[in-house]
Amino acid sequence: MPKTFQRNGQFWLLALQVATVNFFTGGFGPSQALLREDQGTSLGVAGLHGTAMGVAAIIAGGMNSKLVHRFGRSNTTWIGLTVFSIGIVFFVFAPPVQLTLIATLIAGWGISVVINNVNTAGSHAFAERSHTAVAQINAVAIAGFVTGNFVIGSTANIVRDQWRVGMLITIPFILALFIKGRKFEPDSHIPDEDGPQRGKLSRGFWFSFTGFFISISAEFATSFWSASLISDRTDASAAISTLAVIAFGTGVGTGRWYAGRVLKRFHADEQLKIALGLQFVAFGFFWSSHILVLCLVTLFFVGLGISVQFPLFTLRMVAFSEGRPDLAIGKSSIAAGIAIACSPLLLGILGDNFGISRAYIMVPVLIALGFIMVALSPSKHLGVNNI
Repeated sequence: MPKTFQRNGQFWLLALQVATVNFFTGGFGPSQALLREDQGTSLGVAGLHGTAMGVAAIIAGGMNSKLVHRFGRSNTTWIGLTVFSIGIVFFVFAPPVQLTLIATLIAGWGISVVINNVNTAGSHAFAERSHTAVAQINAVAIAGFVTGNFVIGSTANIVRDQWRVGMLITIPFILALFIKGRKFEPDSHIPDEDGPQRGKLSRGFWFSFTGFFISISAEFATSFWSASLISDRTDASAAISTLAVIAFGTGVGTGRWYAGRVLKRFHADEQLKIALGLQFVAFGFFWSSHILVLCLVTLFFVGLGISVQFPLFTLRMVAFSEGRPDLAIGKSSIAAGIAIACSPLLLGILGDNFGISRAYIMVPVLIALGFIMVALSPSKHLGVNNI
């Protein structure tokens, strides 16, 4: 197996497509404190935006294999980006909470469609080094997450009432990608004669599915509400604490780009266990800190721990799918959707009743459960090697 792969035009097209939707995720998740101030809602009501994104991911996951069968992965990705753009416009120009929830549902469907098919396409296009390719595609995508966080946070500090307008940057970027990037896509799609991928999946898949669900739950709980915890613990303003969550995204991006080199001697299962252990310890320090600088440093290490979990759990599900990657990725979107729908909302409700600090105790519990799921579904016999 080659030790590296060529980051060609297709690699960068896939990476920039998912980076674009991550711009919204990075700007939107931590900005919950800003949105809550604008709309005068509780933590629980604000958390419904996460629920809308989760429901959208579930719908997208259920449709994935049928969409790919009909249109192919490339065209399905562009469909996702188009719907995402419609949701962005709606979100920016529809201030009431009822309308931002609908806008989030629309944009969230597009986000999930893009993420599902970019990861499957990357795994297929770079089959001999799929772990490295998928991890690095998602590392580039984190640049979109960090940029979105920076743009929205900076806009909030400069022009407080117009922080949402920064999200419109994604629309001309998508148009430029479409014009310049189509030449890097595979040949036209021919639907499979056997129809969409379907059928029963193995017990190993469902253990990996559960582990993926737990990992996404912990990630989104951290992404959505860590700004509120920082604000609560350090008395930082909502805008400053939102901007501070760049540390989290930087940790995720750094881990996805370099983890393969640092952990190359370990099997994928051991890599996941190491990552979960780092996340657990770093989160403990983050949760107990009352100093802004220490919050930033420990949140960076939480991001490092989370970084490899998405690509590795995704590839484990594909490996356990017995040659049905589009079906597996569709199921993974359902897992992510349930996690996104429930985790931020549950944490918001707990925060309303017990305070955000006590509510955050749910995260280390999730991390421990994720570790158990990896232990119960070893993947060595499937050829799931290092990133």
